[in-house]
Amino acid sequence: MYLKRPAGGLAFCLFYLASCFTNKYVLSVLKFTYPTLFQGWQTLVGGLLLHISWKLGWVEISLCSRSEILSWLPASVLFVGIIYAGSRALSRLPIPVFLAIQNAAEVINCGFQKFVQKETSHLKVCSVLFLLVAAVCLPLFDTQFDPNGYFWALIHLICVGAYKVFHKLWKPSSFSELDQQYINYVFSVVLLASASHPAGDLFSALDFPFLYFYRFHSSCCASGLLGFLLMLHTVKLRSSTTSGQYAAWSFLAKMFLTSVLLPPYLARKGVYHGRQLIETTSTPAEMKNVCKRGGMVLIIAQET
Repeated sequence: MYLKRPAGGLAFCLFYLASCFTNKYVLSVLKFTYPTLFQGWQTLVGGLLLHISWKLGWVEISLCSRSEILSWLPASVLFVGIIYAGSRALSRLPIPVFLAIQNAAEVINCGFQKFVQKETSHLKVCSVLFLLVAAVCLPLFDTQFDPNGYFWALIHLICVGAYKVFHKLWKPSSFSELDQQYINYVFSVVLLASASHPAGDLFSALDFPFLYFYRFHSSCCASGLLGFLLMLHTVKLRSSTTSGQYAAWSFLAKMFLTSVLLPPYLARKGVYHGRQLIETTSTPAEMKNVCKRGGMVLIIAQET
């Protein structure tokens, strides 16, 4: 039963929503669009908190073999690609659009299971194709199409799918998910810190207008803490439930987040489209006809 003992699942959903909102606030409202610094900060906080939790005995981490650590590094590279491209995409795309494209990453995983492992059912293939069609249709009907946002969302999708496939192929018994995440954090901090200067983020951030504002500092601290708590509850939920139950909780969190954000997003798109139609009219008679055809959305756009 998917909702049996829901405390862990509800905590996962709560931290998922809070983390998405906080990241979107920093990236799109405050416009801190320096991904090497922002994601470097988040992974640094996550790595430090995970290390402290390990030393205090709250979690168990056992990094035994150096060869196994080195064999996991390709996944850590994909992890950096996931968070970097995800940050770039989320700063330019609304959350519902970003989640719809992210869901299509299951196509890569499903394709691997279908053509390599021969394990996927026809029902799962149909559901994954539906996700793919939804993601492909988004840019075609987006009146505020942002090519850079969709490009980075595509990179994020590929990295997420490749990470899932690599995780299925690489399963040493001595490595737990916390071990893997610890390596991801350490590798990400080193790589992103090294890339911050060549990418131009290190000195560009000095001109950030909210650099010394408490709301920027508090939002960054909250994003790092929430990201760590989300990771911890994700690992806990995966270990205490089946893959189907985890997928159900993940779907519930994304659906709730989308249901909260989709109505205002569609309203903004309607008003924006209405403004475009009204601005292209040249006479009062044409504007009147446009408003009659468009209804209340265009009237609201005209009044605003």
